[in-house]
Amino acid sequence: MSLLNLFEPMAPTEINDNVFDLIDKQWLLITAGNMVKHNTMTASWAGLGILWRKNVVFCFIRPQRHTYKFMEENNFFTISFYEEKFRKALNICGSSSGRDYDKVKAAGLTPIETENNSVVFEESRMFFECKKIYYDDLKSSQFLVPEIEKNYRLQDYHRLYIGEIIKSYKKI
Repeated sequence: MSLLNLFEPMAPTEINDNVFDLIDKQWLLITAGNMVKHNTMTASWAGLGILWRKNVVFCFIRPQRHTYKFMEENNFFTISFYEEKFRKALNICGSSSGRDYDKVKAAGLTPIETENNSVVFEESRMFFECKKIYYDDLKSSQFLVPEIEKNYRLQDYHRLYIGEIIKSYKKI
């Protein structure tokens, strides 16, 4: 199925959702790679906003996550949002590793290619294609609130990625 048969372009400013609910309660998938080899992961730590006069997404990935390798090797990534009926698929993508088996297939998701050779899934209701423009590693020495460290018992600090939203789509 073609991307343009399923989705129509939209401006990021057309989001009518409460973004706090959208990210924290509904979750999202971060996907990097291409149609030959890609990985996706469920996330609830992310943000949308304006930075350097650009519409951006920021997301966080731990180095041991399989998706990390794909984020490092590719200039583009997608974040996609789903209806509640796909909660089981999001649980699968967030609780298992693509290193071990084809979790996309197990989740019942259908990959499709974007204009920039990124991957998104037919089942999404809205997605952003992003170009990486910055990254940085979180450092415990920078935590101003000590209890944040509780999130890093293994000292496996996330890498922050900032992506410029270059395309955004909603389900037709």
